[in-house]
Amino acid sequence: MRVPAGLRDRDHRLTRRMAAWESPAARRTLPAVEEAAEHTKLWWAAALLMAVAGGWRGRKAAAAGVLAMAVAEVFSNGVAKQLVERRRPPTEWIPHDDVADRPDSSSFPSGHTAAAVAFTAAVAPSWPWAAAACAVPSVLVAAERVHSGAHYPSDVAAGAVIGGAAAALVRRVPRLLVRCRP
Repeated sequence: MRVPAGLRDRDHRLTRRMAAWESPAARRTLPAVEEAAEHTKLWWAAALLMAVAGGWRGRKAAAAGVLAMAVAEVFSNGVAKQLVERRRPPTEWIPHDDVADRPDSSSFPSGHTAAAVAFTAAVAPSWPWAAAACAVPSVLVAAERVHSGAHYPSDVAAGAVIGGAAAALVRRVPRLLVRCRP
């Protein structure tokens, strides 16, 4: 992937800075967040909790979140990663052991971030308080992806855009289908 020099330099500096962040709280929290978000487990658990405890509104929010997450995953991992080949940040930039668990796929975009943002943004119109609760781990997932050396900040930003677009699409398609009915 060809990235403009100014963006690439800022991306590289920010990656190094975030990977070198040595907060004890971050070193405890971020790996746990990554483990919970792996294979979208965190978002499936949130959807289950919403569906069971939230009544009709919870089921509607959970369904929208899961569908948006699936759309974001297909587009980010199934399409964008296949079209854009970008290497992960160099291992020598990452001063901690988390770098050993990185995937081999393209770095661009962050599928974890796309799923997190899609789920959270799709839940928001139906249940704003649940979306606010989901926003915290969504931000932590995005930060963890850079801190662990799995992604550059621009990968995470692209994943967030894809997630937002997936949520918007999922929220609008039913309305469009209703309008198109004869």
